Amino acid sequence: MAFGITRAELNSWKEAVSRGEIAFLTHYWHDPRFPGVRTVTKVGCSDIGRLADWCRANGLNPRYIHDRSPFPHFDLFGSKQLDILRREGLTHHLQRFRLG
Repeated sequence: MAFGITRAELNSWKEAVSRGEIAFLTHYWHDPRFPGVRTVTKVGCSDIGRLADWCRANGLNPRYIHDRSPFPHFDLFGSKQLDILRREGLTHHLQRFRLG
């Protein structure tokens, strides 16, 4: 279950993904399969090849891409989420969701 984002933020992410951009959306999240994880960053791109390349460039296995048309994405959480948000300069995600 996702929460802590606005409809406008979600729509903006969807538009960027649809244009084939690598887009980031961080939100609060609860999934009993991942105890202690309270946020996730969805890295989306409608161009699966580009998203797979992005995953490999960041040490992630593209096998775990959620190929859900029209918004394919890779879920980041934990230390990898923090590392990538920092590397991408997305400090506002870190501050807003009190990460790291």
